[in-house]
Amino acid sequence: MRRGDVVVIADRAAGDYGGKPRPAVVVQSELFDDTGSVVVCLLTTQPTGAPLLRIAVAPGPASGLTNPSHIAVEKITAVRRERVGQTLGRLSDEELVALNRSLAVFLGFG
Repeated sequence: MRRGDVVVIADRAAGDYGGKPRPAVVVQSELFDDTGSVVVCLLTTQPTGAPLLRIAVAPGPASGLTNPSHIAVEKITAVRRERVGQTLGRLSDEELVALNRSLAVFLGFG
């Protein structure tokens, strides 16, 4: 599992957003593969009026998504590693750069 992978997650520990299987993007570095959890941002089909908080991801073979989706930058969460299912695809380089920028601003690093 690598940073930028689009995966399926289901974890009640993720609160209101993680109880059903849904796609998410891995944002945790591969340097921490030995931890018991994985940090992800959830994906949604709902855009928002704050584009910095929602990064568009195109559907298709590369992402593995069937619908136009958005990375919900404000919905960053940790899920137990055993609750991460299949890898659907991967973000493009451009999508990953946009995610990095948005996370830096959202978390107060930039």
